[in-house]
Amino acid sequence: MTNTATRESTLIARLEAVPSSIWHIRARIVMGSATFFDAFNALSIAFVLPILVRDWHISAPQIGVMIGASYMGQFVGALVFSWAAERWGRVPCAAAATAIFAAMSLACAGARDFDVLLICRFIQGIGVGGEMPVAAVYISELSKARGRGRFFLLYEMIFPIGLMVTGQVGALLVPVWGWKTMFLIGGLPGLIIAAMLLRLPESPRWLIGKGRLSDAERVIAGMEASARTSPAVVRGNPTPRPLPVRARGQWSELLSPAYRGRTLIVWVLWASAFLIANSLNNWMPTLYTTVYHLGLAEALRAASMTNVAQVALLLVAALLIDRTGRKYWMMGAFGTGAVLLGILAFGGTGNVSVVIVLSTLSYGLIGSIAAVVYLYTPEIYPTRMRAIGTGVATSWLRAASAIGPTLIGFMIGKGGVDSVFLMFAGVAVLGLIASTRMIETRNMRLEDIAS
Repeated sequence: MTNTATRESTLIARLEAVPSSIWHIRARIVMGSATFFDAFNALSIAFVLPILVRDWHISAPQIGVMIGASYMGQFVGALVFSWAAERWGRVPCAAAATAIFAAMSLACAGARDFDVLLICRFIQGIGVGGEMPVAAVYISELSKARGRGRFFLLYEMIFPIGLMVTGQVGALLVPVWGWKTMFLIGGLPGLIIAAMLLRLPESPRWLIGKGRLSDAERVIAGMEASARTSPAVVRGNPTPRPLPVRARGQWSELLSPAYRGRTLIVWVLWASAFLIANSLNNWMPTLYTTVYHLGLAEALRAASMTNVAQVALLLVAALLIDRTGRKYWMMGAFGTGAVLLGILAFGGTGNVSVVIVLSTLSYGLIGSIAAVVYLYTPEIYPTRMRAIGTGVATSWLRAASAIGPTLIGFMIGKGGVDSVFLMFAGVAVLGLIASTRMIETRNMRLEDIAS
């Protein structure tokens, strides 16, 4: 047992010591490509709906149901694939989820009516919901303690970049080539990427947690060879730190006394951030065309700017997160977002230009939170339950993202646009309160945070 503990500690020390190299870049590019198309497929419906509303005569409640269907599928996918990733590994599960959302994107392109598209979007959502938490855990487990925030968020920027590209592609191509273009672009490359994912090495931390120390040794040796790092220098003489080898994480452990506080807070953070972010992202193109009567091209261009703002603010977050820490970034973004959304709720919705500017800035701030919670959540759980903890947390994302757009469809008819932004402001305040209870994790080893 002592020899095993020493060997585990040595492998973790080597993993923490090896510098970033082409090995890490390759892993981030391949996994990031899957995440890019995850984002593309998640948002594509927002730039399809303005045309389908006209051609298929879809009502406002049906719009909400269509948007919500994907998120309900994502809810299922997040739970199923996070459980599977603990059992069979991060890489095969990420590949399977990517293959599902890519294949179903092609199926969406062939849909002939509302009901068929609704079913396809639900199934596609299972893959979309499964890929992202597993990918986040994989990248987090490759990261070192020092600078992990920047390392992870620079990868995580791929998701909002995917959203941004989706917006630009939708604004440019949908008015010219039609709505099916979005689903074809979202599907064909994804099948190739799924095959590429299977060639990635497995997470060494997951291998260590499963007692597969020889496999972990090979992966870490490959990292060292790529970085031209000598294992003899990296190993040193670490103090043995027994790890829970072969332990299997349980769903119930998330609410055990050791993790209950972390779990409940992170669930509120996910639900708050994504109810606002994904409701804005999916509804704004339709609001611009139906409430403010902008032309299709103008509405799509205005909506696409929200993702540009998110990328810009997330870049700032990536550069500062290891200085400010996770907690203070979240508090600042939630607080400022609540103020901007409150301005819209109390008289700011009368002018479409004000709506565009303030909703864009609000989305950029809340969207940066959506990325930081992907960084924070894998940090607060041990390896044996990291994917389960992250997957269950992201299921609150899916639930909130299904409820938010569906609720807006009914709220617009009853209370108008002002009531929607008032709800967003209230949710942001809830997120602010929850963020004050976070633990700080910057520059700490994953094994130390979750012990």
